[in-house]
Formats: sequence, C-alpha cells, structure tokens
Amino acid sequence: MTLPPDAIAALGPLGDEADAVAADLVARDAVAGTFAGDHTLWREDPTELADRLGWIPVVEEMVASLGELRDRCSRLLAAAPVEHVLVMGMGGSSLFPEVLAQTFGPHEGCPSLHVLDSTDPVAVARIDRTCPPERTLHVASSKSGSTIETRSHLEWAWARSGDPSRFAVITDPGSELAALARERGFAEVFENRPDIGGRYSALSCFGLVPALLAGVDVDALLDGARRALRECGPEVDPAANPALAVAAALAAGVRRGRDKATFVLAPAVDAFGLWVEQLVAESLGKDGTGVVPIVGEPLGLGTYGADRLFVAGCRPDEVPDDVPEDARGTVAGAAAQLLAAGLPVTWLPVDAGAASLGHAVVVAELATAWAGAALGLQPFDQPDVAAAKAATAEVLAEGDASVEEVPLDDLLAQVRPGDHLAIQAFLDPESPMATELQAVRTRLRDELQVAVSLGFGPRFLHSTGQLHKGGPPSIVCVQVSPPDPYEIPIPGRDFGFGHLKQAQATGDLRTLQARGIRAGRVSLDELLAR
Repeated sequence: MTLPPDAIAALGPLGDEADAVAADLVARDAVAGTFAGDHTLWREDPTELADRLGWIPVVEEMVASLGELRDRCSRLLAAAPVEHVLVMGMGGSSLFPEVLAQTFGPHEGCPSLHVLDSTDPVAVARIDRTCPPERTLHVASSKSGSTIETRSHLEWAWARSGDPSRFAVITDPGSELAALARERGFAEVFENRPDIGGRYSALSCFGLVPALLAGVDVDALLDGARRALRECGPEVDPAANPALAVAAALAAGVRRGRDKATFVLAPAVDAFGLWVEQLVAESLGKDGTGVVPIVGEPLGLGTYGADRLFVAGCRPDEVPDDVPEDARGTVAGAAAQLLAAGLPVTWLPVDAGAASLGHAVVVAELATAWAGAALGLQPFDQPDVAAAKAATAEVLAEGDASVEEVPLDDLLAQVRPGDHLAIQAFLDPESPMATELQAVRTRLRDELQVAVSLGFGPRFLHSTGQLHKGGPPSIVCVQVSPPDPYEIPIPGRDFGFGHLKQAQATGDLRTLQARGIRAGRVSLDELLAR
C-alpha cells in the first residue's frame, strides 16, 4: 500500500525546502530517468556513471536466475561438510553480508555466516578460532579483485587450508581474483554484473550468494525489493514516492544546515546502519559538502543542535500520539519524542524481516541517488578514497608506521558548534573495547553537544573514509590505533596484518592532515577514561 503524502515525513523547519527539492527532481524527470538508466541526471560526462546504473535491473535479473544461483550454492555446501561460511571482503562487498549475519543469525540446518573485514590481528585470530578451516567455506568477495585487505585475507586462509573445494570468489568478470580462483581450482566463481558499484551491490551476487549460503529467505528479500521498485517507480504519484521523500529531506537538510542525518533504528536491525552509513557517506560526502550519516547513536533529546535531521526506521502509523513509559525504548516511541520536540523526521521503514530489509535497501539506494542529483553530487564515485590507499603504500614502503600521539583535550578544544566528531578506532570491532568506546561516544556527544560517530578501521576507510576527507570541513577526527598484542604473517608479503593495519591508520591520518582537517591520534586509555 502506498503511504499517503502526509505520512512520509514530518519535516517542520525543512518542509518548504524539501518541497522545493522534490519539485525540482520531478521537473527534471529524475524518477523516469533513473529507471531508464539515464546518467545525465547527474552529469553529462558518463565516466563512472553510465557503467554504475545496473543496481536497478539487477533485481529482476536475480529473480530470474535465482533457481540456478541456489543450485550452485547448494552444490558448494554439499561438496564437503560446511559449518561456517566466511566472507572476506571490504566495504560494499562485506557490509551487507554483515547485516545479514547480525540480523538473521544462524538458520537451523545451515552454516553460520561470518565476515572478515579487518586487518587487526586480534580480529583475524578470532576468526581463526571461530571458523576451523576443515569446516569452513571461504568466500573472497571483491569487485576489483585487487583490494589489499581481501587479497591478504585470502592468502592467509589459503595457507591454513589449501583445499580448493572450500574456496569460492565473488567478483567482476575478468578480474585478477577470478583468474586466481580458476588457476587454483576453486569450487566456484560467481561473476557479478559489472555495472554496479560496491555500495549499491547488496541485491546482486555480492549480497545474495552469502544470503543463500546462510539460509536467508532470498525470495522474500527480492520480493521486498521488487515492491519498493514499484512503489518508487515512474508510474507512482511523486507525492507518494517514499524514496523521493527521503531524498528531498536529505538534500533539504544539507541546504539548510541540517546535514547530520541521524538514523533511528530498532535494535533488531541495528546492523542495517552499517550498510546505510556507507551508502550515504560514500555517495554524498564529497566536493566539500554532503550528508553526514549518524548511526548506532542512542536517543539524546536535549543534546541536538540545529544541524540534525532524523530518519526513523518505523512506519508512520506506528508512531503513537502520546508516548507511554513502556514505549520510550521503541523506534516508534523515539520518533514520537522527536516529533514532539519539533525536530524534522522522515521515515525509512525497516524491520527484521527479509522482505522489509529488501524493501529498505532499494528505497535507500534510490533516495541516495536522487539526493545526489538534488545536491549536484556524483553519487557513484569515491574520489577521495584513493589518496588514503596511496598513503598506506607509502607508509609500507617506508617501513615505519609510528605516529606521535597528541593530548585528547587539544583535539576536543577544536570542536565547534555544528561540527562532527569522528572517533576512528583501529581495533577489532568485536573487542570489548568497542562497547566501551560506544559509551565514550555518547558521553562526548552530551559534553560537546555535537554529533559523534564511531568507526572501526580499516572497515571505515571503505565507508565513511570518503566523507571524512571529501565531505564538509566541519569535522574533527580522533584516531586511536594501539599497539597490537601479537603479529600474524601475511603469506607472500614482507609484513603482517598488524603492520598493515598500522600503516593504514598512519596513511589515513597523513591524508586527513594534509588536507587541513583537524585530526590527530590519541591514547586509547586516555579516550576510554574520558
């Protein structure tokens, strides 16, 4: 059922601007143009546009080929006993599988799904303990096939197993990774439609192969996606198009200084925030402007400045007129409190059902693409990511990744109203310290009265890293990269995972500072004690 126009958003101070954005997109025929694959909505130059619009037709292609894809995955699992599926990837190749793993958990009779997207030795060792090689299917996932983290993970996994029946890859046709897989006789090579960028690839092989292997209801996932395409398509009244409403809200927020898009999600779908954070940050954080996604933050009424817009993951009809005490912890209750406070809210409904998740993915993808068009941004490139990769290579060549730490108070003293404080933690995202850092994040938000994000490296380099370097200059970066307790060698390299992680941290910090961004490395103990 299509939502009535007055139920799509309650934007208050952003209402007039959002209406103007929506009217402009309608006048430019944005919806029909996108569904027709017309890149000129964003740029006349087709570079990294004409070959990045396959994420809409891929949904129907996946529906048509689902039987064959399911058979291939079944054969993979039948070839040898498999209790664990380990996806090794970064960014767009790993974040949606991570959403699936955290949202649905293990299915009875199916292997458990794990994701390795960290070069932290503690994280690698954790996976080594959790996923014994003789009971694990290793899936290397990379569009380009050359990502240093994924190739390092693959060589580590190959060295500990060496059984080609326990290896598969997901990649683009003709990539280095596909060639390597065939050379080694891997059990399967899934070649994806090549005209899809990583962060838009959730409903392609990059997301659906791990889903099938883990027993996720892919039929429902695709049903939800198809429903979203119908509800957001060119045949629908623009006033009732949920993706157009979110796009207008995001763009209006940037124009009116409310660029901190804060996602309020139910705990059961909290992991969805990891995926949508990358989608928004890497697509709309560039050219010195853009949307700053804030995910995983507890409600903080009384701490919000005039730079916030809220995206609530509940249906409008779930928002109660009043908020009883037992509803305050729910998303609907949170949305009601935000509305009562006069804060602008738009809705991106998502719950822990596969159909709902598929629907939310498509709405978010379309909304992000259209917000880019409204803001004059190219939503399919990542122009500032390569700089950090080059800096990492320089640090590795130098051999010394050390950095002098600075006092935390010196960095925090530079925070101004309306800024965004980004905590960048190069450690295992499942470390107990991650929970402690989340508490620190909340305390700093309340103390400084600014939006605070928390990202784990090197994962965030393939997500919010673009925003940090290319987005609004109103950012202060606090990096922590403590010494590693041990090292794990990378076969074929003259450095190990720990040194690679430290080089990535140092390279990213150098890149930030070279661009005049307020950034420094601080002591983990000092940050935790804050």
